[in-house]
Amino acid sequence: MNFCNKARFWAVALLAISWNALAHRTNVGPGDSIKVVAPGAQLQQISTQFTFTEGPAVDKNGAIYFTDQPNDKIWKYDTDGKLSTFMDKTGRSNGLYFDKSGALIACADQNNELWSIDPAGKATVLLKDYQGHKLNGPNDVWIDPKGGIYFTDPYYQREYWERKKPDIEGQNVFYLPKGKKEPILVEGQLIQPNGIVGSPDGKFLYVADIRANKTYKYQINSDGTLTNRQLYVSQGSDGMTLDSQGNLYLTGRGVTIYDPAGQKMGTIAVPSRWVGNVCFGGKDRKTLFITASEAIYTLAMQVKGTE
Repeated sequence: MNFCNKARFWAVALLAISWNALAHRTNVGPGDSIKVVAPGAQLQQISTQFTFTEGPAVDKNGAIYFTDQPNDKIWKYDTDGKLSTFMDKTGRSNGLYFDKSGALIACADQNNELWSIDPAGKATVLLKDYQGHKLNGPNDVWIDPKGGIYFTDPYYQREYWERKKPDIEGQNVFYLPKGKKEPILVEGQLIQPNGIVGSPDGKFLYVADIRANKTYKYQINSDGTLTNRQLYVSQGSDGMTLDSQGNLYLTGRGVTIYDPAGQKMGTIAVPSRWVGNVCFGGKDRKTLFITASEAIYTLAMQVKGTE
């Protein structure tokens, strides 16, 4: 999300305030008829010390790592509730995802790269261009069971860039097969792809076209290419996650949950101007972790995450 544009920022803020007011008037919130939320659960605000939180990812122990992109930091929220800084100077990391080796794959858009960050915080550049052209700005990422990396590459003009236009025509979704150095363009027909997640069996991929306000579902072929694009819901998303029942969680003005058939189950109202992303964490993977602008929140759930 381009937080540098002040006019857009305040427009989103006003919309979010209006939406939250409506949500509370109509009694829509945690536990109010959303069956996947734990009975009686209340949204817990963990901290409000950030500028714009994004990209939560869960490690093998259930700890959550997330970014504060304007401040160029990656934070850790462990299973005991301790919050600490994991890394400074993160390449302006946005979306994150852990691979099977325990490395944190980061969309580092300061120089439009994909990074692999080891547990000690040492970063290695995995990818920096496509066919010799600088990437737009990797935004969100998901790793399939084979270890291949899917990532969205929209163009959001950053104040820390010297360039004023993209090198690559269009805003795309790419796939980087494990062990390869050149990505494959797997979707080039979206206006502005953003949130992305796949099913744990590696059969389906979900991608949000945030500017078109749509989320699509694709079948994943054996070579990583995509086919059979279907409109899943007429709602875009900044980030997304799946639970163990196949329900999809979309973000923006709160967290909206859809069942596997694309039917809306409900919306979790979040008292922040914008919800950037979401994932499941905790020792049992039943804690929903929400990055929401200056804040982070948790909510107890009845279902587990798949990441």
